[in-house]
Amino acid sequence: MKKTRLVQKFAALKKESKKGFIAYIGAGDPNLDDTVDIVLKLEEAGVDIVELGLPFSDPLADGRVNQDAAIRALEAGSTFAGVMKCVTKIRESSQVPLIFYAYLNTLTARGFENSMAEAAAAGIDGFLILDMPREESRPYKRAIQSAHLNNIVLITPTTPEARMRKIVKNANGFVYCVSREGVTGVRDSIAEGAPALVQQIQQHTKLPVALGFGIGTPEAAAEAASYADAVVVGSAIVNRFHSNPHTPEGRAAAAAFVAEMVRAVKAV
Repeated sequence: MKKTRLVQKFAALKKESKKGFIAYIGAGDPNLDDTVDIVLKLEEAGVDIVELGLPFSDPLADGRVNQDAAIRALEAGSTFAGVMKCVTKIRESSQVPLIFYAYLNTLTARGFENSMAEAAAAGIDGFLILDMPREESRPYKRAIQSAHLNNIVLITPTTPEARMRKIVKNANGFVYCVSREGVTGVRDSIAEGAPALVQQIQQHTKLPVALGFGIGTPEAAAEAASYADAVVVGSAIVNRFHSNPHTPEGRAAAAAFVAEMVRAVKAV
């Protein structure tokens, strides 16, 4: 399998002894043209990897902020084909690693292999599929590999260690560690058990481990980066770009907020 932009980015970060910053936004929120601009703004802010949420009507792992972003995207007319065109447009100006945060329904509706092929052709580097159980993942994993994409897996605080060992064997790119039980959304602090969970995962894989869910301040991002290989920030970024005016000035202010968190992570 060829080395994706994602794998190359993590290799570069490791060589520089730097921690990674992964930003999540909903693709198509507020619309697909603006999504292109937001991704480019995130790259300018120093973000290493961008995670694009594929719009879906029932995003069960997401809290209210990201659910609302998905609804706004769908109401704006975002479709799978439209998102692929959006990614192609991003690739005209940027080589920032891009991964899709997705649910199976969105991908199987078009034929899973077709979805993987279209995503790869557009310029996507990997998939984090929220509702793909390990026991049923073999044909999906094969299609992901055939498209030369990374398969990112989730480990949660309730994952037994024996199951954790099996899950990480299916992964490449990185492992996404969910910091707490429940859905996405900014919290006042990182869950107490997060450092131990990250350490436990690192004992079973050589892949980078990224910590996400609930991180929304520079202080929390720096804390997470002190023990994880990368930090994922989603709801706080989605909320900031949504609540700021959709003007060049408003978007610059939102990007400045992200840049502050990036600096906190890079200072670790």
